[in-house]
Amino acid sequence: MQFPKHRVKLSIWQYLAIGYLIVIAVGTVLLVMPFAVRDGKVDFLNAFFTATSATCVTGLTPVETNIHWTVFGQIVILLLIQLGGLGFMTFVSVLLLMVKGGLGQYERRAFMQSMGGQSDGVKALVLRVFVGTICAETAGAALLSIRFIGDFGALRGIYYAIFHAVSAFCNAGFDLMGGTVAGTGSLSYYATDPLVSLTLCALIFLGGLGFCVWDDVIDCRFNFKKFQFYTKIILIASVSLLVCGTGLFMIFERNNPSYAGYGFGDKLLCALFNATTARTAGFWTTDPCTMSDSGYLLLIVLMFIGGCSGSTAGGIKVGTFVVLVTGMWSVFRGKRDNNIGKRRIANSLLGQALAIFASCLMLVLCATLLICAVEPQGQFRETLFEVVSALGTVGLSMSLTATLSAFSKIVLIVLMYAGRVGVLTLAGAVARKRDTGDVRSPVDTFYIG
Repeated sequence: MQFPKHRVKLSIWQYLAIGYLIVIAVGTVLLVMPFAVRDGKVDFLNAFFTATSATCVTGLTPVETNIHWTVFGQIVILLLIQLGGLGFMTFVSVLLLMVKGGLGQYERRAFMQSMGGQSDGVKALVLRVFVGTICAETAGAALLSIRFIGDFGALRGIYYAIFHAVSAFCNAGFDLMGGTVAGTGSLSYYATDPLVSLTLCALIFLGGLGFCVWDDVIDCRFNFKKFQFYTKIILIASVSLLVCGTGLFMIFERNNPSYAGYGFGDKLLCALFNATTARTAGFWTTDPCTMSDSGYLLLIVLMFIGGCSGSTAGGIKVGTFVVLVTGMWSVFRGKRDNNIGKRRIANSLLGQALAIFASCLMLVLCATLLICAVEPQGQFRETLFEVVSALGTVGLSMSLTATLSAFSKIVLIVLMYAGRVGVLTLAGAVARKRDTGDVRSPVDTFYIG
């Protein structure tokens, strides 16, 4: 007697969600190898946490990357960063092309949505993603080598330049400065170095723009008037957040103890780096623990917003933020439609933006509540910062991660995974297909506000 074979069909969202889990699992297995750790002592939870942080391009880590991991372990972390930064959806699309002989219309739309695109040019976009990534990281590594070779020697300097260029472009925030001459905490040794700071800022900004923004900019040969509507809005919003963030950090942190002896130019460079790295990069030249309350809150806001859709960055995304702000303004003005300039934004997008914002806010509140409940030190300020950093896949830390219990670390792992995969992707992965039909429920009155 033969039983009927039921073939399980996975959606593109399930491929993406499961794909990240597989990469994290493989990374964890490699990092628990005795030769991946300098002292030979394997800690499964730390390996799992680090693999998740690297794959989700976050940067939070319970141990010093350069001190705890061997060169093998560091290369594993670097590969995980690159895989997570490029977006596993790229590799899923290649897999589907090989297995299924091509992408269906639904898969194409899903892929382009995850990459921030609006067309069906999947193969051309994937090629540009790889070429653009290699070019940006190579240029960044070349510039960083100028400084790092002088500080660490030729071979080590080149290795450090490559590692930090990849980490910056992928918005990961992992660094190798612990235990070195520059080991004063992340990149604070280079706080007043324009070459290192500006190179990393450029890599972070480019990586956080989104692959399809590059695609449009290249197609239009940098002619702003010819850019697509989305590209124009994203560039304007991103530059505005960067400029406003830099100005506010200059005001809020003018008396920061870390700036002792700094002139105006040095403070401006630090403010620019703070405004850039908060967009989910995770490096710092100004210790977050020394930030004023206003600077601390500004960091949290920027981390929560994050970068752009289809980029290496996390957060709720700049596009979501723009739709929320313009939608709120339209409601307050009593407008029926949400207009940005001379274009109308579909109301369904406003609903999705609200869903993303509300779900991320609830995750932050619930995770902060859970961690504060189980941690004896009761550091609310540091806990909230760490939670937002994890969900936004930022990696900035107030030195709390290493002191957390196993339960709290698992909470952060879940947040990093959710932040990288995306709440809409997770919802699409677990939701069942339903026949909506033409039947709609009756409208009734409901009071809000």
